[in-house]
Amino acid sequence: MQLLFIFSDSFKLGCYVCSSEKPTAAVDALVFDPPSLRESSNARPAPCCTGNSSIVHVELSVKLRLLVALYSGCRIALCTIGKKGLRQPGSTRVERWLDTDDAMCTSVASEQQILAVGCSRGVVELYDLAENTRHIRTISLYDWGYSVEDTGPVACISWTPDNCALAVGWKFRGLTVWSVSGCRLMCTIRQTGSNSASSPMVKPSALKFEPLMGGTSHIQWDDNGYKLFAVEESLSERVLAFSFAKCCPNRGLSGTTYSHQVLYGEDRILLVQPDDADELKILHLNVPISYISQNWPVLHVVASNDGMYLAVAGSHGLVLYDLRNKRWRFFGDVTQEQKIQCKGLLWMRKIVIVCNYVESSNTYELLFFPRYHLDYSSLLYRKQLLGRPIVMDVFQDYILVTYSPFDVHIYHVVVSGELSPASNPVLKLSTLRELSIMSPKSPPVSMRFIPEQNDKGALTEDTHGFSDLLSQQPSRCLILRTNGELSVLDMDDGHEHTLTNSIELFWVTCSQFEEKGSLIKEVSWLDYGHRGMQVWYPSHGADRFKQEDFLQLDPELEFDREVYPLGLLPNVGVVVGVSQRMSFSTAEFPCFEPSPQAQTILHCLLRHLLQRDKIEEALLLANLSAEKPHFSHCLEWLLFTVFDADISRPSASKNQASQKVDSPKKSLLEKTCDLLRNFPEYMDVVVSVARKTDGRHWADLFSAAGRSTEMFEECFQQRWYRTAACYILVIAKLEGPAVSQYCALRLLQATLDESLYELAGELVCFLCYMLFVFLY
Repeated sequence: MQLLFIFSDSFKLGCYVCSSEKPTAAVDALVFDPPSLRESSNARPAPCCTGNSSIVHVELSVKLRLLVALYSGCRIALCTIGKKGLRQPGSTRVERWLDTDDAMCTSVASEQQILAVGCSRGVVELYDLAENTRHIRTISLYDWGYSVEDTGPVACISWTPDNCALAVGWKFRGLTVWSVSGCRLMCTIRQTGSNSASSPMVKPSALKFEPLMGGTSHIQWDDNGYKLFAVEESLSERVLAFSFAKCCPNRGLSGTTYSHQVLYGEDRILLVQPDDADELKILHLNVPISYISQNWPVLHVVASNDGMYLAVAGSHGLVLYDLRNKRWRFFGDVTQEQKIQCKGLLWMRKIVIVCNYVESSNTYELLFFPRYHLDYSSLLYRKQLLGRPIVMDVFQDYILVTYSPFDVHIYHVVVSGELSPASNPVLKLSTLRELSIMSPKSPPVSMRFIPEQNDKGALTEDTHGFSDLLSQQPSRCLILRTNGELSVLDMDDGHEHTLTNSIELFWVTCSQFEEKGSLIKEVSWLDYGHRGMQVWYPSHGADRFKQEDFLQLDPELEFDREVYPLGLLPNVGVVVGVSQRMSFSTAEFPCFEPSPQAQTILHCLLRHLLQRDKIEEALLLANLSAEKPHFSHCLEWLLFTVFDADISRPSASKNQASQKVDSPKKSLLEKTCDLLRNFPEYMDVVVSVARKTDGRHWADLFSAAGRSTEMFEECFQQRWYRTAACYILVIAKLEGPAVSQYCALRLLQATLDESLYELAGELVCFLCYMLFVFLY
C-alpha cells in the first residue's frame, strides 16, 4: 500500500486581541475569544499570549472535540474544535488557558473527562474538564518515600482504553500505574522498607534487575488494556511489555459478581477464593485454547449468583465453566458461536443473558440461554433492543436496560417449567416501566437495583396482576456517573438524590446474600473512591438518605493505597482487595504477582447494630463469626474504636452524660462490653485495649468492662496465667501497689507450680521494680 501525504492547511495558536498580525488565507489564526472581550472593547485582554514559546505536545480528543496544546513555557491551551474536526481550523477556538509552572506532558481521558498533567516536580495533577478544569487531586510517590530527586520529572502519561487507570513514566527512573482515585496498582520502583505491600526488602546488589532503572521515555497501552509497552530512556532499542489482569468492572453492560472475586487476563481467569483455613488464594484458570485461539481476548467474565458457574466471553460467542465439576461448556456449533458478539453478560439464576451485537443489521438484542445447554435450539428468548444500551442490571426476575442519553426500561421475566434438559421451559418477558429522564449530568456508567428491605422473593408464576408486579419490583436504583457522582434514583417519581462524589466502585449488598451465614445483611451498600471505603447502612427515619444518619465512614476500613478492592466475601465478612508483589529469580526482571488482601468489616457491622440497640442481632452476627479467622482481632478493634470515640468526646459532653445517672439507657461502651462478655476472648480483648490506650483513661474503660481485680481473679481461676499477668499493671494503676503485689505473688506461685518459668521471671522483675519504687 502506498500512502500519499498532501499538505492542506496550517494554523497557529495565539491571542487574537494581542496579535498585531492579521490571519491570512493560508494560515488560520486560532484565537482566544471569550464573551467578555466580544461584549466590551475596553476589556483588558486575558494573559494568553505564549510569546516565543513553542508547542512541544498536542493531543486531540475527538469525543470531547478538544485539542490540547502544551507549550515549552509550561502553559496549556485547551481548544474547542468544530464538528468537522480540524478540517476547518478557522472554527477552532482557544476555550481557556491552564497556567502551570512545571507542566511536562499531558494526557486526556475522554470517557472520564479528565486532563492529566505531568510535572517537573515528579507529580501528576488531575483536572476535571467538565467543570472548567477544576483541580481534582495530585498523584505522586511522595507517600512511598520517593521524591523528584529519585524519579526525575514526569516524562510520559498514558490512560488505559477504558480510562479507569493511567500509567506514569519518569525521566530518571521507574513506571507506575494508578487508578483514577489514586490507588497504586503497579510500580517498577522497588520499595526499600519492609512495610510495603509491593515488595519485600532486597539486597542493593539486586537493584540492577529493576525494570526501567534508566527512566521511561515512552509508554502505550494496547487496544484492550491488557499490555503496557514501555521504552527505557537509556535503552531505547528495546520495548518492555507488562501484562495486566482486570477486575470485573462493575459497570456498563456486565453484571456484578458477588459470589466470587474475579480478575481476568487476555487468556485466563484469576479466581480469588479462601482455602480450608480461610486464607485468600488466587487460582489461575486458563480458558481452553480451542475457544480463546479463535476468540481472543477475554472481554467479559461474570459469576452466577449461586457461585457455581462462570460465564466467559471473548470477541465472539461465550463459554461456561462449572466450578464444582471443573468442566467447560461450549457451543456445539461453531457457526452459532461466531454469530454472537457479546457486549455484556448477566446472570438471572440459572439463565445467562447475553447482550449481542448483530453486525449485519447494526442492532442489539438480549439472548437468554439456560446454563445447561449453549445452543440456539435451547434459546429461551430473544429480545430486540431499541438501540445500543449503555447500562444493564439484573435483580431476581427484573432486568434494567438504559439507553443514551438516559432512557430507563424495566422488564420482568417469568419462567414456566423447570430449567432442566428433561423439561421444556418457556420464558415470558414483559415491560414494566419506561422512564425518559432529562438531566444535565454526565451519563451513567453503572446502575444497580436497590432491593426493598421487605422483599420476600420474586414471583415464580404469572398469577398476579400488573399492580402486583409493580409492588414487588425495586423502586430505586443507585447510579454511578462518569464524573464519580453516586446518587439514588426513585423510579416512581423520577427524582434523583445525590449522595456523594469521587466514587470509583460500589457494591449493593442488601438482599443480595440470602444464604445462611452471610455477615453482610445489615449493610445497604459500600463504595470506594478517593476517600477510601465508605459503608452505607439502612436508615429508617423520615429521610431515608439523610447522610449523617445513613452514611458511616469508617477510617479503619480505608484500604492501603496499594490495595485495590474487588468485592465482598459475605460468609467470611471481609472486603477483598488485590495488591502487587514482586518475586525474584535468576531472570533479568522480577515477576509481578497479584496478591489478595482481606479487610474485615465485622467490627463495623457490630458497632452499627449496637448503636441502634439491636443487641440480639449483634450477638447472632458475632456467634456466626466466632469460628472465622481474626475474630479476636475484630472484637478488639470494636472495643478499641468505641472506647477511643468515648474518650475523645469533649469534656462537656461527658459531664452531661454523667449527670444522667437515672437514665436506664446504657452507653455504647457498656453495650459493647456486654456483647463481648459472651465470648471467651473477652478478658484478652479488654486488657489488650487497655495496653493500647493511655493509662489515665483506664478507669473509664474498666467502669464499663468490670473491676480489674475481679477480671484478674477470673483469669486466675481459669488458669489463663498469661492474660492474668497483663492485668497486674492495670491493678497497680487503679487499685494501688499493695493489691497488685499481692496478685503478682499469687500468680508467681501458680506459674512456678506449672513450670512456666519465663512468665515467672517476668513477675519477679515486676516485683523487684515495685520494691524499688517503694524504697526510693
